[in-house]
Amino acid sequence: MITLEKVAKIYETKSGQVVGVDNVSLTINKGEVYGIVGYSGAGKSTLLRCINILERPTSGKVIVDGVDLLKLKSKQLRVARQSIGMIFQGFYLVSSKTVFENVAFALKAAGVEKTKRKERVLELLELVGLSDKADHYPTQLSGGQKQRVSIARALANNPKVLLCDEATSALDPSTTKSILALLKKINLELGITIVIITHEMEVVKEICDRCAVMQDGKVVEEGPTYDMFSNPKEPLTLDFIKTVLDFELPQKLLDSISGTLVRLQFRGELAEEAVVSDMLQKFSVKGNILHGKVEYIKETPLGIFIMELVGEKTEQEKALAYLKDRVKQVEVI
Repeated sequence: MITLEKVAKIYETKSGQVVGVDNVSLTINKGEVYGIVGYSGAGKSTLLRCINILERPTSGKVIVDGVDLLKLKSKQLRVARQSIGMIFQGFYLVSSKTVFENVAFALKAAGVEKTKRKERVLELLELVGLSDKADHYPTQLSGGQKQRVSIARALANNPKVLLCDEATSALDPSTTKSILALLKKINLELGITIVIITHEMEVVKEICDRCAVMQDGKVVEEGPTYDMFSNPKEPLTLDFIKTVLDFELPQKLLDSISGTLVRLQFRGELAEEAVVSDMLQKFSVKGNILHGKVEYIKETPLGIFIMELVGEKTEQEKALAYLKDRVKQVEVI
């Protein structure tokens, strides 16, 4: 659906050139939810705006649904943009217009006749759960409701792609979950390809099929979200994962350890099996669970536990061998 080939964006300033995006190549498949993660200044928002040419790349190719957008003339590009919806952190609603009018604006700009506009707006407000707010003004809405209006507006012209630029950053955790659930619903029911820019790994964990991590305008790591969480390759990716899966033990506890400290990772169905319980029954060792949890990455379980094994050395070795045979990853710390 979206192919970026060596996309670069360079800004000319008085002090010299500033590289916003540095030769990024990505392929985003039709119907998937794709996350782009990075700290402030990583270039992720600039890259997103290159997809719909709000930022014109200095070089490279931007192909959306088989069309190279950089080859289009202005009028052709305006038409092509109608198939690419976009929502922002700041909502950008017109305060003097009602919810209905804010959503209808996108249809009016696209030349949709008045009777069809009304039908489409009501349909969209039903989809985003705001049918009862059609006559309200933005000042009468909560942050989550404002974002739902902006989502409805972005969907007005039946886009094939929805770009989300930090769409949940201004929202509280509960509202963020409801907006992510809505985006999930839109993706599943309408088949729209969604690209999400975020600095929150919790968002990626919840909704993204695949993701890329950016730093200094470059993609430093990319892959399926589950693989990124279970086996990050780059230090920056690990930093982001730790915001969701942090298993640092206090030094005072580490100083009191007398047995063998083991970190276990259970992937998929194994995360829900009683592997540790079985091991403790089979061998003459005690297991003290010091830290652990099961996270669900796009509804697939990933379990990580840190435990202390106490017992005779030979029994500990047998227990470790058993765990290594059953568990995806066993690390003696």
